[in-house]
Amino acid sequence: MAQDSRVAIFPGSFDPLTNGHLDLIERSARLFDRVIVAVLTNTSKQPMFPVKARLAMLSEVFKGRASIEVDTFRGLLVDYARTKGARVVVRGIRGVTDFEGETQMAHMNRRLDADLETVFLAPSASHAYISSRLVREIATLGGSLAGLVPPAVARRLAAARRPSNLRRV
Repeated sequence: MAQDSRVAIFPGSFDPLTNGHLDLIERSARLFDRVIVAVLTNTSKQPMFPVKARLAMLSEVFKGRASIEVDTFRGLLVDYARTKGARVVVRGIRGVTDFEGETQMAHMNRRLDADLETVFLAPSASHAYISSRLVREIATLGGSLAGLVPPAVARRLAAARRPSNLRRV
């Protein structure tokens, strides 16, 4: 990595990756030399897909994109950013509620590392309503995922919603 390269981290759970995420990641890749899509390993959440499956989906979607790296981390984002040489965190905000939570997190990250900046991007209007939570719900109930997720993700969601693969509630 060149000393003056601009590295950004786009962290999240990506459970699953949506077209909203895809929009923001691709736009981030135009702004920075390298974007690390970092899947947070959060043991306090019960994800639909294990981290390994999410990494596989992301890797398939971004295959051949040299400026986009897929990785995973646990612990503090500021520590992870330091190990990757990243000075920017990119976060998407869909509305006021997202902005409030993301601003609080950005302030805390700056408190922990004054050199780490957070950049907020608003999704394209056509993706502003998409969330992983809604996609999981639609997939579980057998609804159409057209326009909500990349094809690689839609295939995995279809496989996950087969009756034998659904989690018992």
